[in-house]
Amino acid sequence: MSVRNKSQTVWFFDLDNTLHDASHASFGPTSAAMTDYMVAHLQVDTDEAAVLRNHYWHRYGATLLGLVRHHGVHGQHFLEETHRLPGLEARLRTSAHDRAALQRLPGRKVLLTNAPRHYALRVMRTLNLLGCFDLVLCVEDMRMFGHWRPKPDVRMFRHVCARLKVRPAQCVLVEDTLEHQQAAHSLGMRTVWMQRYLRSAAQAAPARPGAPRRCIKPPYVCARIHRVLTLLAPW
Repeated sequence: MSVRNKSQTVWFFDLDNTLHDASHASFGPTSAAMTDYMVAHLQVDTDEAAVLRNHYWHRYGATLLGLVRHHGVHGQHFLEETHRLPGLEARLRTSAHDRAALQRLPGRKVLLTNAPRHYALRVMRTLNLLGCFDLVLCVEDMRMFGHWRPKPDVRMFRHVCARLKVRPAQCVLVEDTLEHQQAAHSLGMRTVWMQRYLRSAAQAAPARPGAPRRCIKPPYVCARIHRVLTLLAPW
């Protein structure tokens, strides 16, 4: 993989399990909160809610989409109720070296996360990451014509590029989630697979059915890294 002019590059960074260890800090409590929400609002028991939550996540890439499409759930209410996460700040952890590398990385840096804005800003402020980015785009910014279009929706990636007035070939997506990289690569973006937190993620949740093994680099992944510092080196 080669990035000839990094100063002209637009870097899209994911947040959870890319810039911090979300499997340790937030995924467990968030999943539990989603299950509780579904029990309360869909009139199902805990086991049914857990099965449905996982089904929608596997099918759509986000439980939110299944609830909105099939149950008429108000998306913003769901996000607010399931991301309260008391005590989150005490569990957050990231790499100080990654933070320093982000500050030095040339080009425009955009946070592009399926998480809600209040959660993303809370994480970034606690970990002193907010000043590293030129723009923060969260799931609330991924709505088109009244529909939620979070990653890996190709239409959303195309819309974000148009908004920033850049070609996909000028962009690099740094992500832990392969499905998101596959979608971005199909548009011509370069893709970087962040693997620092993969072990925590594998322990927290099973891989999606049919997903590539985590140790194998799929053809749509341009590079694998374990730290942001690698992005500063010549490619």
